[in-house]
Amino acid sequence: MRLDSLLDVLADEIGDLRSAEEQLIVALPKVAAAAHSDELRAALENHLEETRGHLQRLQDLTPTLGTTVPMETCEGMKGLLEEGEQIVAAQGDPLAKDAALIGAAQRVEHYEIAAYGTARTLADELGLDDTKEVLDQTLDEEATADKLLTKIATGGMFRSGINREAAARS
Repeated sequence: MRLDSLLDVLADEIGDLRSAEEQLIVALPKVAAAAHSDELRAALENHLEETRGHLQRLQDLTPTLGTTVPMETCEGMKGLLEEGEQIVAAQGDPLAKDAALIGAAQRVEHYEIAAYGTARTLADELGLDDTKEVLDQTLDEEATADKLLTKIATGGMFRSGINREAAARS
């Protein structure tokens, strides 16, 4: 990798994000299938559709940058998804597993929020207003997904008595 300009950094970020979204498209159906809560499953399935749109936006942006966007594997997303696979395979209380799935999903969202925020800022610094707007739209959707996961967890699941239920089984 050679980084000689902010445009090179932006192209690298776009390549990394493209790989991250591709990996997530493969992983999300497994995570959704592992969810016990209907509300959580629906949120994950909805985010899968959004993620397909995110990838399409990145693919549409690539030729407009005027530079080569590297084909690479996003190692950060790869690691997050490997940790998520351990939760998907875990045994135990369904509510506890859903809480762990939410945690894993939020780590993914936070990673994406950081990456899209960086790319958006680079596009802004480069005066690439159209690119900035596209990245900002996706950034907003990632933040909304994160907030929804928090709402699912704190608005009902964590208040449902999961700890009391687990203690009663012990």
